[in-house]
Amino acid sequence: MANNAKLTIIVRMFLEREGEILLLKQTTRNGGNYTMIGGKIDADEMAVTALIRECFEETGIVLKEKKLKLIHVANRARKLSNNELILVFRAKKWKGTPQPKETKKFKDVVWLDPNALPKNTLPFVRHLVKQYIKGKFYSEYFDPA
Repeated sequence: MANNAKLTIIVRMFLEREGEILLLKQTTRNGGNYTMIGGKIDADEMAVTALIRECFEETGIVLKEKKLKLIHVANRARKLSNNELILVFRAKKWKGTPQPKETKKFKDVVWLDPNALPKNTLPFVRHLVKQYIKGKFYSEYFDPA
């Protein structure tokens, strides 16, 4: 990593229900792909606090910290931007009905079989889902973009 490169810490979430996971469907303007709930941790936040905030902002779901489980850590090296450390959590219990709240970014929330993802699932999300299925706790991913 170059001396001027930065490390960004990201949180991501798998909501799990009856063997399916929830993914967000982006608007066409944002690529039209399937992605995961989550985002960057703000300067004044802890990881779990950021995840609870992102989940509510993106889907309207209310999570409790004690219902979250850290299930995977990934290092995503990116050629054209910052290196990322991704903390992936899982929740099997929450309050509310998931729906797209940031309608300029997402047009739908979809429950999917993790073994049968749509073709337009983002490659890094596909990688994280594979690690989730295998039960691996750590992975690395090089993203040329």
